[in-house]
Amino acid sequence: MSRLKAALLQMHVTENKERDLAKAARFIQEAAAQGADLVVLPEMFCCPFSNACFRPHSEQPGGPAYQMLCTAAKEHGIYLVGGSIPEQDGEHVYNTSYVFDRTGRQIAKHRKMHLFDIEVEGGQQYKESDAITAGSSVTVFDTEFGKMGLMVCYDIRFPELCRLMALDGAQVIIVPAAFNLTTGPAHWELTFRARALDDQVYMLGAAPARDYGAPYHSYGHSIITAPWGNVVAQLDEQEGILFGELDLEQVAKVRRELPLLRHRRTDVYTLGTR
Repeated sequence: MSRLKAALLQMHVTENKERDLAKAARFIQEAAAQGADLVVLPEMFCCPFSNACFRPHSEQPGGPAYQMLCTAAKEHGIYLVGGSIPEQDGEHVYNTSYVFDRTGRQIAKHRKMHLFDIEVEGGQQYKESDAITAGSSVTVFDTEFGKMGLMVCYDIRFPELCRLMALDGAQVIIVPAAFNLTTGPAHWELTFRARALDDQVYMLGAAPARDYGAPYHSYGHSIITAPWGNVVAQLDEQEGILFGELDLEQVAKVRRELPLLRHRRTDVYTLGTR
């Protein structure tokens, strides 16, 4: 199959996990009712983006968030990317995204590899590594539409990761993310367009809606960009569902007409002394 309908869910996140899970389930139901094949939730969709909240909201596979996602994917017959949640594994907490197929079977899990430790003068300061442990796996999974890659937020800033996914056959790369009001206006659309253009893939970015009462102010603007580098669709900062039609024949067409991946000079891509 070469065409799929994607739905990116942009929702507010509160400190009430049960309420957030119920809202996410309603959003998923609405997206499925409108014909979505693939539904994507935002980063930390049932936990405030705050170091103080990650461990108290964390769960192991099989917990409430995991069960809601598994059940929703099976009930609605969709592929479901569960944004991300804080995953507890022994003493460690990971920023983890689960993927379920149309039967509710888990087919992928990605632990955020690059942690958001930044200090922008006059802007955002954050140190995710104070509460979260980094993952170490490149995540590509199979679907009836072909291969897809998965990363979480800050991972997108590292072009090597997207390139590895594309070289492994990914035609779509999914990014639950929560850029802020410092980095979002400057880099959000630019980064999604650049990764789509460089690796000739569809890029899907699902963000939380903006809430000035929350400890972390999300930029929002969930986005879909195409292999030519253009924006297919984008939301503003409010709650909503972003729908987009992905034609995977366009991936093959762009790669055939502008064969960047084949033109790589791997014979000389080695740093050495001079």
